[in-house]
Amino acid sequence: MKVVKLRIYPTGEQEVALAKAFGCCRFVWNRSLQLTTEAYRQTGKGISGLTLKKMLPQWKRELEWLSDTYSQCLQSSVLNLSRAFVNFFEGRARYPRFKSKHKRQSLQYPQNVKLEGNKLHLPKIGEVYCRVHRWFEGTIKTVTVSRHTDGRYHASILIDDGSDKPEPNPDGKAVGIDMGLKHFAVTSDGEKYNNPRHLNASAPLSVESSTPLGLKKHERNLKRKQRKLSRKQQGSNSRRKAKRLVARVHSKIANSRADFLHKLSRSLGARSLAPCDGAGSHRKIVNENQVIVVENLAVKNMVKNHSLAKAISDVGWGMFSTLLKYKAEGEGKVYLEVDRFFPSTHLCSETLLPLPKMGLNVRSFECPHCGQVHDRDINAATNIKNEGLRILASGTGAAASGGNVRPKGGRIRSTLPEAIPTEVGSHSSIASR
Repeated sequence: MKVVKLRIYPTGEQEVALAKAFGCCRFVWNRSLQLTTEAYRQTGKGISGLTLKKMLPQWKRELEWLSDTYSQCLQSSVLNLSRAFVNFFEGRARYPRFKSKHKRQSLQYPQNVKLEGNKLHLPKIGEVYCRVHRWFEGTIKTVTVSRHTDGRYHASILIDDGSDKPEPNPDGKAVGIDMGLKHFAVTSDGEKYNNPRHLNASAPLSVESSTPLGLKKHERNLKRKQRKLSRKQQGSNSRRKAKRLVARVHSKIANSRADFLHKLSRSLGARSLAPCDGAGSHRKIVNENQVIVVENLAVKNMVKNHSLAKAISDVGWGMFSTLLKYKAEGEGKVYLEVDRFFPSTHLCSETLLPLPKMGLNVRSFECPHCGQVHDRDINAATNIKNEGLRILASGTGAAASGGNVRPKGGRIRSTLPEAIPTEVGSHSSIASR
């Protein structure tokens, strides 16, 4: 399965029809969520997706305007809610929330959608002009049409190309990647890639802190438009226009971040992505490495640091890991994540002996054991790679975390297992001695 996202340009009449369709799907989602929540509170059991689908004909008789929307879009809204509850009870997502008309809108077509040239045929909407930037071969399974808050429309097409997912093969070159703020990524090969700081595009980051210096390009523009928005009257047309301008700035920032992460994870051939130290030629993380090892970072916990929360939220570590994973697995390569408690920074990559504590301003150090001068980030990336190879060789598929790695204390008691099995001879067990 592959997904191709296309920009579509509906006419004025088609925008009205899509707005009605968005509203109908949103109504069905909210009503189904309300009924399911009330049933669960009263009986302790929810309502299945099949039962909710059987209620749709009765709702159409009560509300005639529901019939204006393609029936399978309404059914998909119910099935998506059922899947959201499954994800919630299995611990992959939080409880489903009610949808608002003021945010991103979407609906899903499970079938009867055709793409002919630059025309996308949608049931009850008609032929919509689209910008096809990449042609594909395969069967169209589902199409999700979305409207963003800045007024842009997109169609995400799920395609079944008939090919099987390749089996992962660990034979080949391995690379470890250490992610940070000053340098977005540092590889075990010694390459460093600067953090573009999408919110502060032209503001370099000081070594001592995360305080942005110089001109704050996107941040100044965003701040200016948000101030204008705050002065508009609630419910007025001027506020609606100002809100769209703010959304456009956010879209610019998100697009620049996604463009950088896609290029870095796939092909680092752009001039702006050249290694900052000038060492070597441009590399391709996925194309030139068979085993890719990264660190499993707890971004949700890291943003609780109010001094670095803004910089951490802007950098996009989680999105980068997601892109890297699906691109590597799609080509039969091995993607591994090392446990977040693995002391990659506090181990010497040569001797595997623990190092004394260092502040964030220390970027290079002399090892007291081997006497060599190590770059802090390259040393961490090398340790991450070695730990990933050890996990791969052990065949367990889990990082050795040195026993109880979940710190006790605080007011919230974890319901997850407090210990992870320790493997004798691992880097973590050596560092904990």
